[in-house]
Amino acid sequence: MLTVGFIGIGTMGRDMALNLIAAGHRVQVHDVVAAAARSLADHGAAVADSIADAAAGADLVVTMLPDTPQVEEVLLGPGGLAEHPPAGGVVVDMSTISPEATRRMHAALARVGVSLLDGPVSGGPIGAKNGTLSIMIGGDQAAFEKARPALEAMGKTIVHVGPTGAGQTAKLCNQIMVGLNLQAVCEALALGRAAGVDLEVLRQVMLGGSAASWMLDKMGPAMIAKDDKAGFRIDLMLKDLRLVGELAFSVGLPLPGTALVTSQYLDARAHGEGGLGNQALFRVYDRMSNQGE
Repeated sequence: MLTVGFIGIGTMGRDMALNLIAAGHRVQVHDVVAAAARSLADHGAAVADSIADAAAGADLVVTMLPDTPQVEEVLLGPGGLAEHPPAGGVVVDMSTISPEATRRMHAALARVGVSLLDGPVSGGPIGAKNGTLSIMIGGDQAAFEKARPALEAMGKTIVHVGPTGAGQTAKLCNQIMVGLNLQAVCEALALGRAAGVDLEVLRQVMLGGSAASWMLDKMGPAMIAKDDKAGFRIDLMLKDLRLVGELAFSVGLPLPGTALVTSQYLDARAHGEGGLGNQALFRVYDRMSNQGE
């Protein structure tokens, strides 16, 4: 069993930390929202008042944070992990952030004897709760093996993709598929509705054929019911698509499908829907077909 510092007790991080506790690891939790960390005390977590406390005596530290600036602050900022490295010398950043920034932070932590693994995840809040996340690891193989027992408590598919930054690159490729697949579901349901087909019947028949997908299976019912409550939010998907665009620009690769779905997510945010669930992309199609509430 490991001692794990866990920084970032949000929608995903909370359940990931709980799964580490359930697997028998000692977990030291910290969050800028102190109440979020304290909420895990009754579940067996040790509450850390600072980043230094979360890292103290830890075999590794896991970070699960919103975006690149927050990760940079926790890793390299005043009082951060570069100043207070975990005893085991391993940090696993499970946020979705810039691959280039990840490589810069890896180099900075290496100077103080710490190996940074990028380990973004796919599977959303459902996967976090059930411990079935897909975890994409970039970085040193030996550090990966040290972290493996903790990763196995949080995920089902755990793949060492390649060197530093490769995990983040894999996650951004994943998000292209997520966005375009969700858009395809929206488009198919919008056409079926306009043509008078029962949408649940349409969904069932598509699930039985080559159009079957995770998005159609898991998000389709919410979209048909116009249930837009947040799990993974529109704003977070836009952040990921922004990172995709930055990476594509840096390598000179046009991504026309991604550009289109990004514009639709921007439309959703412009209509005040950024805090709604990812499936609320259907509201863009509601507006195009005059089906809005």
